[in-house]
Amino acid sequence: MKTWWQTKFPKGQQNLIINDIDGYPVQIAYGEKGTGRPLMLLHGLGSWSYNWRNSIDTLSAYCRVICFDAKGFGFSEKPIARREKNGHQLIELERIIKELCDQPPIIVAESLGALVALALAAKNPELIGRLVVINAPVFTDKLPHWAMGILAQTPIEIIQSIDALRLPFLFAPLVREIMGIERRKVLFDPSILTEEDVYWITYPFIELPGTLVKVAEDLQLAAKEIENLQANQPNMLTHIQNNLHKLECPTLILWGDQDSWFPAIHGEKLHRYLPNSQLKILNNCYHDASTGAAQVVNTAILEFLQDTGYI
Repeated sequence: MKTWWQTKFPKGQQNLIINDIDGYPVQIAYGEKGTGRPLMLLHGLGSWSYNWRNSIDTLSAYCRVICFDAKGFGFSEKPIARREKNGHQLIELERIIKELCDQPPIIVAESLGALVALALAAKNPELIGRLVVINAPVFTDKLPHWAMGILAQTPIEIIQSIDALRLPFLFAPLVREIMGIERRKVLFDPSILTEEDVYWITYPFIELPGTLVKVAEDLQLAAKEIENLQANQPNMLTHIQNNLHKLECPTLILWGDQDSWFPAIHGEKLHRYLPNSQLKILNNCYHDASTGAAQVVNTAILEFLQDTGYI
């Protein structure tokens, strides 16, 4: 059976080596399709490149689409022996852009990926040509899902033991069933998520050791950030919010009108913070917009790029 990479990208899965925040080399999996200006697709927490399956063909007709798995997710390397440090995603995204792009790319980013993209656009504006953010957790004050809370509170040693024993693999049918149920809850039309989709969405958790640990580590970092935010202690969320006014890059904000994780009023607030932004509310759309509203998302992205003279 062909892998998803082989069916979607002309060269299949490609690999890139970058140094992470600690200076250690890590392998990043990516695929690319099309020619022209580089357009990078960033997934959210607990997801991987497969989440962009419905956008790659459409966008690659106009751009050189680059779709990569963030460190520890999907098919990218998972440094099990080292604990993650706060802000690692920002450093890693910066290094991936510098390695793969010969000009400032268009960044299209969803959920946590959108938060990281906003942080990078404020810190290094010269690295990003255009920005599209979808359902970004920039004003959140809690973890949005019960399972996230459990993973954030569970000692990492327990998660490591579960992973080492390959329990997700041993109970694969149950893992697929539970994750399929939960992923359908963030879609306006749950029926569009096929069994093949569930297979690939859950594949890294079941087949690739280290995925569950990586998700738990990032969730624990996120929970600590929210705790610091609520206690008025230094935190990256406040830092990002306070620097949004510096972001001059033309930005399109897309937001699901029925996103129960991060409500649409957050999108309206972000629009007010960003001086050079457009806001489009996606009708009948929950949190997973790249799956649940792919056609509308793709059209909005292309119209924005055309309107701002980028394609």
